[in-house]
Amino acid sequence: MTLISPSAADLGGRTALVTGAAGGIGRACALRLAAAGAKVRAVDRDAEGLAALHEEAAGRPGSVETLLLDLTDLDAAEQAAAGTDILVNNAGLQLVRPIEDFPPDVFSTVLRVMLEAPFRLIRGALPHMYGQGWGRIVNISSVHGLRASPYKSAYVSAKHGLEGLSKTAALEGAPHGVTSNCLCPGYVRTPLVERQIADQAAAHGIAPERVVTEILLADSAVKRLVEPAEVAELAAYLCTEQASFITGASLTMDGGWTAH
Repeated sequence: MTLISPSAADLGGRTALVTGAAGGIGRACALRLAAAGAKVRAVDRDAEGLAALHEEAAGRPGSVETLLLDLTDLDAAEQAAAGTDILVNNAGLQLVRPIEDFPPDVFSTVLRVMLEAPFRLIRGALPHMYGQGWGRIVNISSVHGLRASPYKSAYVSAKHGLEGLSKTAALEGAPHGVTSNCLCPGYVRTPLVERQIADQAAAHGIAPERVVTEILLADSAVKRLVEPAEVAELAAYLCTEQASFITGASLTMDGGWTAH
């Protein structure tokens, strides 16, 4: 059997929607899918970041169109997903606080953006996917979709919920040629993680560099952060024909964290 490298992904003629596309993993996914020939709809609420993404994507085999959208507008999120062949649910936010100090309104917002919005986006995308007998849903989960950490009640709750939503979509979508999977990276070199390092430093009363070595990477066998491009490469592979039998899975990229 000949194995096909993810770098050989050909997504010409496919339309993809990527949320949280202005930076981090979302930006890397948008650029990678465009490099594979997809027409990418990049969604974010960061207009400046979207403009920079559009400029960087110029000259790739595919294209990147930007859509300024706040995913707390759930109706608009569902409408934005109509007609897409590939959906990458990536947008997220984080606040590090003990449960007794966690603001209830922030908890609700995190679940709205990271669980309700993916549900609405999937709901909006499925009619087209089902109609053509093909679709790919890639949910950017986290190792925190599989394990919990203190001080991250909203994020952990949302990611655990996303795991369940992804598996349900996989079971329902299988007869229609639609796959749904979660990618579960460890700590990725993104602005969200950089802000989290500062929050953790404040919560634990230690220097930021100690947060990385003593907290973030304490349980990782590979002592470095994951690069966004690494996550995007696996996301692109899941969108290929060669990945059609992978569905309902949670694929870890955690440097061995969950191997303990």
